Amino acid sequence: NKDKLQKLLLFKSSKTEGEDNFISLQEYVERMQPWQKEIYVFPGESIGTLKDSAFMDAFNDRDAEVIYLTDAVDEYFLQNVREFDGKKFRDITKDGVKFSDEDEDMAKRRAKVYSDTFKPLTKFLKKLYGSDVSRVSISKRLGRAPAIVSSNEWGNSANMDRIQRAQAFAHGVAPGENTMPVGIMELNPRHPFIINLLESLPKDTEEEDNIPQSVKDTAWILLDMATMSGGFPVRDPKKYAARMTRVLKSNLGIESLKLADEIEPPELDEEADEPDFDMPDFDMDGIDLDGMDLGGSGF
Repeated sequence: NKDKLQKLLLFKSSKTEGEDNFISLQEYVERMQPWQKEIYVFPGESIGTLKDSAFMDAFNDRDAEVIYLTDAVDEYFLQNVREFDGKKFRDITKDGVKFSDEDEDMAKRRAKVYSDTFKPLTKFLKKLYGSDVSRVSISKRLGRAPAIVSSNEWGNSANMDRIQRAQAFAHGVAPGENTMPVGIMELNPRHPFIINLLESLPKDTEEEDNIPQSVKDTAWILLDMATMSGGFPVRDPKKYAARMTRVLKSNLGIESLKLADEIEPPELDEEADEPDFDMPDFDMDGIDLDGMDLGGSGF
């Protein structure tokens, strides 16, 4: 019955438009690219967020359709149903995404050159980030983004982590920093940020004192950007705020964050006393109140 039920499922995808337009798994398989061997799925919080994600760049460039999974139950579906019609589901936010539209020999040779060229940078970043990432690698699928944090192939996705954290909060449990997942930092070797960061490294990166603070901050901000682009929360908001403070201080040319002296406002002139109401020529005794027509006011 599982196979029959799968055929009844309907999803939104990167090629469906309109609120009432959905696609079945069978329809997806029928319009897969000729080189495509897997069913690409993208779990996340909303379709708008998924459409604009850096994860989509490589698939949009290849005109490859991606199924959007925005319901919490979809994540549990993926954990229990691995394939459809002989095609495995591939979460594009995880490690291991490969494309078969490239020359395999060319892809291998290019990957080796990139790996050798950027080895000083990946080695430096892994040492700098420590346990905040499982590894630093050169990405084969990034388009316009400088970097992104992906999930381990056999671990939870960023979306699944978000769901579990929300469930924990709903039950009064606040997950700590040590419960946050550790992802893979993927670098785009063609992006100017990455190339410039590589060129900014001193020849000797073993001694931490040789690394300028500006380079360290740039590297950490790159991870912050990649983390949020990957759908993960920033691991340490306090350190993130401290880094951004240093960057703003440098960009604004501020030497000290000492607060300016409190201003001393000028004293306001005392308001003049209101003049006494004095009408010396007015005779109250001469007014005939009985003869006045008060219009039936009742006074």
